[in-house]
Amino acid sequence: MKLDILAFGAHPDDVELGCGATIAKEISLGKKVGVVDLTRGELGSRGSAALRDQEAAEAAKILGLSVRENLRFEDGFLVNDKIHQLEIIKMIRKYQPEVVLCNAKDDRHIDHPKAGKLVSDACFLSGLLKIQTQFGGKQQVHWRPKQVYHYLQWKNTTPDFVVNVSGFMELKMKAVLAYRSQFYDPKSKEPETPISSQNFTDSVHYRARDLGRLIGVEFAEGYTSERSVAVDNLDQLI
Repeated sequence: MKLDILAFGAHPDDVELGCGATIAKEISLGKKVGVVDLTRGELGSRGSAALRDQEAAEAAKILGLSVRENLRFEDGFLVNDKIHQLEIIKMIRKYQPEVVLCNAKDDRHIDHPKAGKLVSDACFLSGLLKIQTQFGGKQQVHWRPKQVYHYLQWKNTTPDFVVNVSGFMELKMKAVLAYRSQFYDPKSKEPETPISSQNFTDSVHYRARDLGRLIGVEFAEGYTSERSVAVDNLDQLI
């Protein structure tokens, strides 16, 4: 299956938080979008890996993803080495996306920038003819995505560009809150974490509103890029 967009997250819920509304919008426009989670988030203080598997599947249905996979790398100990790069290269070559979305280049959680760099490096390597991989017993064809963008996470990083996601925040928040074990629940007896407060849940909404304010729309999501962002003509700017 060829995808238009493939989003990677170090943990289940990273993609929903960082670019869930963008994904919902692109799917509404007829794009095929998939997600690859690198770990099961098994080191999380709340919930369990099995529960997060269920929550990820529910979030995928809410967003309308074409596919969701989990590479089951070790949570907390992501390493940007050949072994991990090759597994991601296999996913890139399997789905041949035009665009890859991945974790922030700098963030509070150590797994996030590690994952962002790991995926970015794998995207480059995936285009090299002499790196050979197999999937399902078949030799894969080299493939390099046209664009690699990093979504924003905990830190208030200045984006290189933003996407107007007005009309899609409700669906994004529904997908985010499918991870009931992770986010604000006044009845929960689980330990508190940086993302389990009401303030954090609210921040997802007010960040999107503030990014939207900057471009004169209701909501937006921001991205950074490792290469210059370009448009064909000025009519495509909003």
